[in-house]
Amino acid sequence: MKLLVLGGSVFLSKAVAADAVARGHEVVAANRGRSGPVPDGARHVPLDRSEPFPAALADEGFDAVVDVSRTPSHVREAVAALPGAHWVFVSTVNVYADDSDPGGPGVGVLRAPETDDVDPASGSEAYGAMKVACEEAVLAGAAGAAVVRPGLIVGPDDTSGRFAYWPARMGRALEGAVDVLAPGDPADSVQVIDVRDLASWVVDLAERRTTGVFDAVGPVTPIGDLLAAVARGVGAEPRWEWAGRARLEAADVRPWSGERSLPLWLPRPEYDGMPAHDAAPAIAAGLAPRPVEETARDTLAWLAATPGAAVTGLTADEEAEVLAGIRATSA
Repeated sequence: MKLLVLGGSVFLSKAVAADAVARGHEVVAANRGRSGPVPDGARHVPLDRSEPFPAALADEGFDAVVDVSRTPSHVREAVAALPGAHWVFVSTVNVYADDSDPGGPGVGVLRAPETDDVDPASGSEAYGAMKVACEEAVLAGAAGAAVVRPGLIVGPDDTSGRFAYWPARMGRALEGAVDVLAPGDPADSVQVIDVRDLASWVVDLAERRTTGVFDAVGPVTPIGDLLAAVARGVGAEPRWEWAGRARLEAADVRPWSGERSLPLWLPRPEYDGMPAHDAAPAIAAGLAPRPVEETARDTLAWLAATPGAAVTGLTADEEAEVLAGIRATSA
């Protein structure tokens, strides 16, 4: 198979290119060349998608295309240039309009498409709406297409630092910091998918010319079970100190990611639906999530081998401060 990866130098698209090369496919990774090298064995073609799609690239005769773009005009132009290839478009669960419905996000109503190119800083609603427009362009213009909608993608090379907080925190527990602040209720649902499993499946979809729309997620898991799995993967035995929303907000702990956050925590019930998507159709189509223990172990090893790798969330001092405050109000 001759595969065009639009990207190929960062996280998921890089993992897709590497997986396809390992299978013996001819892989072209087209990007601006500003975010790092493409995997060994892939051929890099300079591509600035703000400019017209190069006719020479379109004429190469690709069997399949993988695209991760969020920009509607870029996707429309690429599909118009390569309509005969089989497309695998990586979208997002942010295309769904209601994050609070745990019963039906996988078949839920989509956001209204945003066909203009909007500043990504506009937030998750604009991001999701642009992804809807991208999906529509692919499904309408390609000869065949699969659309995959991931939730939280985790594992080595993740530049967001969200999941990485927890293996890193468990690493500190190995050194003696065993009292660990945990967010919300242990029964709150979460979903993660290892980048390597998602990438392998994306290549499968391209090889098999699979069509359809899938939520590309791992099984729904209670956050207490997921954090315990992270601890096992790292070899730590933490003492969990669970704090509910009211206490976290009172301590100025923020959700999801970023400074002073407790990553993976989502306020409830506003976000009950975001980590409650149905993984069964994707798993039936070949997605094979690995154990969280393995992802945690490999993420910690990557952090140790990668100076400056991103880890978002509470610092050690901030966590100690929050724990002390919670204990003081509980006394």
